[in-house]
Amino acid sequence: MSEIKTDKLTGVGTAGSIVVTGEGNSTTTNLQQGLCKTWVAATIAAVIYDSFNISSNTDEGTGDYKYGITNALSRSSAETGAAGTSLGYGAVMRLKTAEASTTMIDVEMMNSSHSAMDAHHSALVHGDLA
Repeated sequence: MSEIKTDKLTGVGTAGSIVVTGEGNSTTTNLQQGLCKTWVAATIAAVIYDSFNISSNTDEGTGDYKYGITNALSRSSAETGAAGTSLGYGAVMRLKTAEASTTMIDVEMMNSSHSAMDAHHSALVHGDLA
């Protein structure tokens, strides 16, 4: 098996564009576009315990959290998230995409009855940086 060690990869056609051939050699993925651009993992009080490209955190009330993005996205992009609770029932997380912006992630946590609740949560954003 061969090993390549490098600190920098540069595309031939476009410096910031590297294409990776997928499984089966039938599709390709742009490496930069496939990377997560920002993510956050936080407690029930919006206290961040791990993050990337996050500049601020705000607890807006029960189950409502906002996180500032350090390096803005080029446009509001696809967001995904996960939620968890130790209260004995599942939590539902909704990313407020109608309120999404290039510099903020807005998270809303709900219990199985869709009532607002505080819970541990994480969210991530894929897209292009500005």
